[in-house]
Amino acid sequence: MYADDPPDVPALRADLARPTLCATMGVYDSCLPPGGPATTMLPTPVAAFFDLDRTVLTRSSASLWARFEYREGRMSAAQMLRMAWWTLQYRLAIIDMAAVTRHLVEDMRGQSEAELIARSDRWFEEMVKPCIAGRAVARIHEHLTQGHVVALLTASTPYVSAPVARALGLGDHYVCTRLEVNGGTFTGRCVEPICYGPGKVYWARAFCTEHGLDLARSYFYTDSYTDLAMLEAVAHPVAVNPDARLRRHAERVGWPIERFY
Repeated sequence: MYADDPPDVPALRADLARPTLCATMGVYDSCLPPGGPATTMLPTPVAAFFDLDRTVLTRSSASLWARFEYREGRMSAAQMLRMAWWTLQYRLAIIDMAAVTRHLVEDMRGQSEAELIARSDRWFEEMVKPCIAGRAVARIHEHLTQGHVVALLTASTPYVSAPVARALGLGDHYVCTRLEVNGGTFTGRCVEPICYGPGKVYWARAFCTEHGLDLARSYFYTDSYTDLAMLEAVAHPVAVNPDARLRRHAERVGWPIERFY
């Protein structure tokens, strides 16, 4: 247990472990009624976007990754401290995420994508999977059963978001910061804009266009004030375990506030 670990809630752990819940969490088509969709004219489907860190997950994936890399001998104590400082800046909504992301991605130049995928899959099983919030799983299931298209929307990379999406039954429905890969190795550059702040709106809109969805009628769940632009872009913004600034704003404008853990 770390100092910032959330209290263990047996009921939520039980919810997450129930196979009957996760087994029903397929992609959009698996949630249609028997015989397929109704033949009557339906409104444009909507999306339900979920932030990852401290929304679907009870922890910061960046902190979990740093601890994993430090344990494996691939990160120094100084790098750990730098990561902790960036995490604090993020929590205070004062971070220059674009600059930090570019710095981290530059350090990855020449690394093998296949090796990172293998490491991230092991990291997910060991450290991330236990941090999936049971109430987030239940809410995702509710949206799927309503015929909504559910996707993760996160500043993290595919090597973080893809295994989480698979575990939740979302397939390839994750919208995230993409890294350039050439010949199986990272170039040290990311695909702009990064999926953060207004960049989340950009990539969410692209996802909706690709899947024939109406962003303006959609849902978005997040804990962070840094996601304000995305919250204002949808019809149903929801503050989940919000930071102080988001809580104050949500209370002022009347947005729902929920707790997933």
